[in-house]
Order: sequence, then structure tokens, then C-alpha cells
Amino acid sequence: MAESFKNRYNERFFDKFTKDLELVIDDFDACEFVSQIMDDEWENKGYKQRIMHITTILKKFLPTDYKEAIAKILELLDYVKSALPDFSKVDDKNFGLLTLEYGAILDNYVEQYGMDDYETSMKAIEKITQFTSCEFVTHPFIVKYQDKMMNQMLVWSKHEHWGVRRLASEGCRPRLPWAMALPNLKDNPAPIIPILENLKNDPSRFVRLSVANNLNDISKDHPATVIELVKRWKGESEEVEWVSKHGCRTLLKQGNPEVMKLFGFDSIENICIENFQILTPEVRVGNSLKFSFNLLNNNDKKTKIRLEYGVYYQKANGTLAKKVHKISEKEYTGNSVTGIIRKHSFRVVTTRKFHLGLHQVAVIINGNEFQKHDFELIG
Repeated sequence: MAESFKNRYNERFFDKFTKDLELVIDDFDACEFVSQIMDDEWENKGYKQRIMHITTILKKFLPTDYKEAIAKILELLDYVKSALPDFSKVDDKNFGLLTLEYGAILDNYVEQYGMDDYETSMKAIEKITQFTSCEFVTHPFIVKYQDKMMNQMLVWSKHEHWGVRRLASEGCRPRLPWAMALPNLKDNPAPIIPILENLKNDPSRFVRLSVANNLNDISKDHPATVIELVKRWKGESEEVEWVSKHGCRTLLKQGNPEVMKLFGFDSIENICIENFQILTPEVRVGNSLKFSFNLLNNNDKKTKIRLEYGVYYQKANGTLAKKVHKISEKEYTGNSVTGIIRKHSFRVVTTRKFHLGLHQVAVIINGNEFQKHDFELIG
């Protein structure tokens, strides 16, 4: 999580949070609650530290017994539900009845204090995930109770609420960002496959997106498993076709020949590029690389082409690391010449640190990379 997220736990948030807690906790002292949270060390705490700290303080105000504390949390969620004009109409178009900040506290409470009470925690997770994202809390439970949890996820994959079905997939992603690692599922994703089978054609777009992301995670360690699934699913529906293709996006970027063929990308025997030009041989940080080239389809018929480019970024140790970016994916007319101009931003972002010096760019056609061209990144 980005460090700046910590500032979302502010006075406005706590004003809403304490008003909700007053509904379910007898004699709740909101001022004392906020005072204990926003102590002398508050400003120095990072995002995750703040969540842990809030959870620790919340425990002091909830019943000591975990089952009773969870009952209060579920009661709180019922109040949230009753305040909505028509809860039955809430769907994945307005995902998140509770803010992620709110949900992170409830998730963390279950993780911190409920690991030894599996049944109570499962009831809590099933309820919470109908209001806010809840996938991070499932990972520690999978690590501790893998067989029980994966059976539970399989049951959840047939739940009436789309949020619970989404959790069935999202909650067992082997490479879920920012979540606890799942080494057993990375080594052997077989327990995940029946869940994805149940959800691949789900009516909810958020559920289908999660299935695709889970597939993409698996493809990084077990490409053959994903390719086999995609072959079996081919032709089921437009929705499943989208799930399959989005789930193979890493394999497509890698130019996996079998995957390219599965999605109809033709041979590039009569495809070539010419007149490649780096229009900005020196790029200042904050500006953009600009390059152009002509794409020639020398076939007599139209050809389906996935057109990409790879930027080779300078690393701190002086080596170059490639990142692939998509230009287009379409059919190009036979015996045609198409002019392409592309810009690539070097705007400063928190997720990438730029290193000055030699960089390179290359055009990629249906997974096949053409010659690299140099440019300099300057300060």
C-alpha cells in the first residue's frame, strides 16, 4: 500500500467511525477512543502501523471474548445495511459500501484476534466481504488451514452474493499484491482450479476480473496449466473468452507462441517495420520519449497483429530491464503501410525510480521483438 494512504485515517474518518461504533457499543467514549489512537506516536506511524494501532485500541472497547466482539462487528454491519435505501440493488457497479479504510480495520481485527477461532472468523469474513474488500485476511488463514480454507472458498464460489464469490477467487490468488505469500499454492495451484471453473462465466464483471487476475498469477509459475485451461474454455462465451485472454496477458507480453496462436495472432513472416526513428534522442525526466516507424503488411490478406513496444530501463547496477507496453491489437489490411507515432512518458511516479543514462526501445509484433534503438535519459 502507498504510504500516503495513511493520511486517510484523519479526523473526518474517525468522526464517522466513532458515530457508527456508538450504535453497537454501550457507553462508548468516542473522545477517549480517538485520544488513544492519535497519541504522541501517531504522526510517525505508517499505513500498516496505523491499522494495527487502531485495531489494538478497538479491542479495548469491544467485548473481551472474540465471539462477542465479532457479534458487535456484525451488528455494526447490519446497521450499515439498514441505512441503505435498497440493499438488494447494491452490486459490483458501486463496490464498497464501506471505505477501504473502514474495511482494513475490520479485516485486521479478524486476522489479529481470530486465527484460533476458525468458525467465528469465517462467518465474519463472509459478512464483511459483502461490504468491502476482504481478500488480504484470507491469506493467513489459508497458510494455517489450507485444506479447510480451500474447501470454504469452493463453497463461497457458489454464494448468492457476488462479493463473496469474488472473494473465493481473489482471496486465493497466489501472487496477490501486498498480501501474505501463499507458497503452497504457488507450487501447486490445483486447489484453485475448481474455484475458477465455477466463476469463469460469473454474471458479475468484478468476479470475472478476479478470475482473470488469478489466472495471470498462476501463469507466472505454471504457464502450461493456464494454457490447458484456456484451451478447454475456448468457445464457451464472450465473457469466458475475455477472462481467458486477460488471464494470459503476461504470456502474451512474453510472446508465448502457443498462446499467440490460441488468440488468433498470425505469423509475421511477411510483416516488417521500416524507417524507425527516435524523435527525442535525449529525454529529460518529466518529459516523454517520442518515436515513429512504419508497419508493413506484405501479405495479400488482412493480418491480426498485436503491436507492442518494450522500454529497456536503466537499473541502479547498470543493467537494463524491459517493460512491455501495448500499442494496438487489430487486423491490418493486406499490402498496407501504416505509420505509427508513439509517446512514452517519463513523468516521475512513486512506483518507479528512474536512473539516468542509456535506455532502449524496441517494437514487438506478435511477441517477436525487432531491433533495439538507444536513447538517453537526462536530468
